[in-house]
Amino acid sequence: MKKIIMTVIALAALFSFSCSKSNDVIKMGTNAAFPPFEYTLGTEVVGFDVTVSQLISRDYGKKLKVVDMNFDGLIAALQSGSIDFIAAGMTATEERRKNVDFSEPYYLSKQTIIVRADDNKVISVNDLKGKVVGVQAGTTGELFATEEIEGLNVKSFKTGIDAALALKNGAIEAIIIDELPAQEIVRRNVELKLVEDDFYTDEYAIAVKKGNTELLNSINKTIEKIKADGTYQKLIDAYMPLDGDVKIVSIEDL
Repeated sequence: MKKIIMTVIALAALFSFSCSKSNDVIKMGTNAAFPPFEYTLGTEVVGFDVTVSQLISRDYGKKLKVVDMNFDGLIAALQSGSIDFIAAGMTATEERRKNVDFSEPYYLSKQTIIVRADDNKVISVNDLKGKVVGVQAGTTGELFATEEIEGLNVKSFKTGIDAALALKNGAIEAIIIDELPAQEIVRRNVELKLVEDDFYTDEYAIAVKKGNTELLNSINKTIEKIKADGTYQKLIDAYMPLDGDVKIVSIEDL
């Protein structure tokens, strides 16, 4: 009997801890190698998506915990319950919609090509045929490179930064990646340049587990609110300034 009572007490304590944890914290899954949306500053993950997620969590009445992982593992983590939502510059593709529910779009992006600065042969996406092209694993760039363009030798990397290093070292000949991270990579690496060719646009949205309508509705309300009250534009100006002087925003100032 004593053993049974102790087991019940232990299970009750575990249940209480789990409930407390779930009631207090909401977990955002991301890949912190995608500036200016998510990146590391010292030991902290910061960026546009992080600040938006902080606003989402505040409206939802919970504290935000950022979980950094490989991009191609995010959906599996969401499905398993390891994270509550994904904010990672993720494009709301039809294929992904089979596995997750997406919020209303919060950012319109486009795919961009990066080449070495001395490469004058690539002036459009059509010039990539037959070349070794780097992409970030699990991203729209990878999907586009493997399914929409014929004749590419596609090499996947964990991050766009890894792909940039491979491009500089001559291991690949170009990169296909989202526009803003591409601009940041080129800004930090003078040996590289952008190819101006608008060939594919995509919409970023926040992903939740299939059927989690309560959280999804709350996220959509926050997105709608910050777009209406000017907060969204303040975040755009801070994280994507024309002069390149990025500012980290505290939600206490919003």
